Amino acid sequence: MKVKTILVSQPEPKMENSPYSKLIDKEKVKVDFRPFIHVEGVDAKSVRQQKIDLNDFTAIILTSRNAVDHFFRIAEEMRFKVPDSMKYFCQSEAVAYYLQKYVVYRKRKIYVGTRLFTDLVPLIKKYKDEKFLLPSSDVLKLDVPETLESLNINWKRAIFYKTVISDLSDLRNVYYDILVFFSPSGIESLLQNFPDFEQKETRIAVFGNSTVDAANGAGLRIDIKAPTPETPSMTMALQKYITSVNK
Repeated sequence: MKVKTILVSQPEPKMENSPYSKLIDKEKVKVDFRPFIHVEGVDAKSVRQQKIDLNDFTAIILTSRNAVDHFFRIAEEMRFKVPDSMKYFCQSEAVAYYLQKYVVYRKRKIYVGTRLFTDLVPLIKKYKDEKFLLPSSDVLKLDVPETLESLNINWKRAIFYKTVISDLSDLRNVYYDILVFFSPSGIESLLQNFPDFEQKETRIAVFGNSTVDAANGAGLRIDIKAPTPETPSMTMALQKYITSVNK
């Protein structure tokens, strides 16, 4: 069956000329964006119950923009003035760039990985005597704490925000040719919102091994996978699939 409509379970990209825009123009398909999950911050009381005192830390490990936002939100709620001496270890350039929303970049000690969490390891090792705080969601990839434990450093995780399943009830009678997922939480949201979901002719596209496992565990048929050596991005995988079926 030809592909005419796609639902991507993420917010719409803010950048102009995103890869999805090019896909829409080239293949003449309709692409909608709808987050299947969203983030909600926990309050300062909840953080205190985790026995977190921001005064105890000299370095912050930031894995996402959400981590940046919620660290500074909690700091404000706790009336904690973040010292200029605080060190920031950012998983990627995008996270480090976003940090400028809260600090004067050139006046702070900021260390930046390239993309993966493990890219931070050499940087953290250089400053192993610091006291590290990892602000995170309640959902955290296992490799993150495992990596930090292996470094034998003084660190602590704090849950500053939670991943929550979005209400998708308005989509009950809306059908798409392809549903695109990027996390196990997205698959969980689909099944919680639509426990009677029947895949039928709907194609499922998944990104990452953990999402593949979640889709398989839910008994879904996976039609499109990324990343692969041939299609390292989801838009490339969609492009390849659509080109083959829309002949």
